Amino acid sequence: MKQVTERMNYVHFHGAPTKGKILMVASSPSVSKQTGWPIGFWAAELTHPLRVFQEAGYEVELVSTGGGKLEMDAYSNPTDASGYSAHDIISLGYLQKPEFTKMLEQTKKLTEVKHNDYVAIFLVGGQGPMYTFRGNKELEKLFVSFYEANKPAAAVCHSTTLLLEAKKSNGELVVKDKTWTGFADAEEEFADNAVGMKIQPYRIETEARKIPGTVFKVAPPFSSYAIADGNLITGQQQNSGAATAEMVVAQLGK
Repeated sequence: MKQVTERMNYVHFHGAPTKGKILMVASSPSVSKQTGWPIGFWAAELTHPLRVFQEAGYEVELVSTGGGKLEMDAYSNPTDASGYSAHDIISLGYLQKPEFTKMLEQTKKLTEVKHNDYVAIFLVGGQGPMYTFRGNKELEKLFVSFYEANKPAAAVCHSTTLLLEAKKSNGELVVKDKTWTGFADAEEEFADNAVGMKIQPYRIETEARKIPGTVFKVAPPFSSYAIADGNLITGQQQNSGAATAEMVVAQLGK
């Protein structure tokens, strides 16, 4: 008997009804106390998940820690003179789209939104979150509201710094009894050596390994790696954004 295999790709064609709205949260512009550089979000950690969500048929709303205009980390901009992210054609493509640049021009502050209006939350990484996400009680509360509503709650790269302190309503850390990932110490070492200075004020992996009752795992440096433990979904670094987003979409499709 002949075996028939069928596959349907879900692409959000013009006119197709949306499957729901996903909330993405990025860091507002800041300045690194460590390097003195202007910092913000990492382009690929917004654009690569954004492509996955849009192609799967979801709307996306982008908000930020402070509201207003957003700035990407210079090294993440594919048009930057350094050439560090020149290979990132997905970000390059989005930068040609007026609706994307408009999205960056004016964002709501995260306190202006509620989880009821969205099907999932995705925290965008970059250098900014190390200062604007860590200890941000408003963001912790928003993220936990999704998590406790059993909606996909995702974070990638340096945005996972939020999970070092974010607590559920019962006072326990979100990461208690969870397996998760984030920017690795080996990757911080690589970045520090590349620029000849210590870039970050602390290291997520180092801090995560001090937390009892949680498992922090990393893959080889800069490989695509994401973990879903229940509805907590985490990605290691900028090359893991799409994989993390795909896990969000997979959970939403169940």
